[in-house]
Amino acid sequence: MNTNTGNTRDMNATSRIVGTLDNGMILEVSIEDLHFTAYAVISEPDVNAVSDFVPQEQFEADGDLHVAAVGHAEDADEQVSSVAFNMNPGDAAVFLCVDAAAYRATLEALGQPQDTGGAAH
Repeated sequence: MNTNTGNTRDMNATSRIVGTLDNGMILEVSIEDLHFTAYAVISEPDVNAVSDFVPQEQFEADGDLHVAAVGHAEDADEQVSSVAFNMNPGDAAVFLCVDAAAYRATLEALGQPQDTGGAAH
């Protein structure tokens, strides 16, 4: 039984933080047999912004870079599932989240538990 509230289409995502960005974080994500790097950031859905935080090495690496916009928190599971479904080994993903709620939901869909007890900001 999947107890995660964000079910990512019943795919149990797990991840670990491997880096932080000014407006997001870099994760190593595992969903079933798929392992990939994900960049989740709060950003306008502008594909040109990707080069501001994805290192050049990622563009030069084997594999594709998938970019998805998350416009609403309730879209996060669907976006993560859709991107993961289309990925191959060696690919990476970028999730451009339009606001903090979409960002938190995307992180949760990528396997990062979110503290619902209130942030200490």
